[in-house]
Amino acid sequence: SECRVLITFVHMKSSASKVYLIPSFLHETATETIPAYVLQAVKQCQVFFVENERTARRYLKLLWREMVIDSYQWVNMKDVTPEVAGSFKKALKEGKTIGIISEAGCPGVADPGQQLVAMAQQQQALVKPLVGPNSILLALMGSGMNGQCFQFVGYLPIDIAQRAKTIKTLESESRQKNCTQIFIETPYRNNQLLETLVKTCLPQTSICVAVDLTAPTESIQTKTAQQWKTAMPSLHKRPAIFLLYAGV
Repeated sequence: SECRVLITFVHMKSSASKVYLIPSFLHETATETIPAYVLQAVKQCQVFFVENERTARRYLKLLWREMVIDSYQWVNMKDVTPEVAGSFKKALKEGKTIGIISEAGCPGVADPGQQLVAMAQQQQALVKPLVGPNSILLALMGSGMNGQCFQFVGYLPIDIAQRAKTIKTLESESRQKNCTQIFIETPYRNNQLLETLVKTCLPQTSICVAVDLTAPTESIQTKTAQQWKTAMPSLHKRPAIFLLYAGV
């Protein structure tokens, strides 16, 4: 009976599914930001759940030129429909090694992937997050703002009045909690967001603009709202992340 138990245990371990959270670059020329061990994980995968299949295929080809793309199963996870969820659960049940890739940065962090990871956790699959570039952390690191207490709030409201109200609330929370506020905008509205920040925030409030992270044109600048008024950069259609700090 002891042998029978041992054999069963080995079989269970060997069929357990593994889910790799595969980081992708923030800028397509910055392949050096992807650690070498990511490729080793990619080579173990049998099925990929991706935000954009075309760019994910191109990305993996850059990492592994000899990769036979069509030998793998590809599922678009931008919208986790019942069909996508079913495909993921089926792959887990079959003990497959799964790779999750979002469009830029790290899956599940301000990017698709979280719902699939939650399913993997519920099924007690082995989840392996891999190190790679993340715009939120890179911007925070380079801002000089409080890295002990911070929050990422995603996109701010589009409506101008509501946006200004939200900024005032974030500024007040930052001051009260000594907290860094981090947010993003659709690239073609970046200039308008910075203008609203400068007009809405108190003159001494610090604002960081981190743009084109990891690209040759990367810029991370922290200035007060008053200082930004004298030198407003052009951020139109450039990937950017904004940080606000009104703490003591």
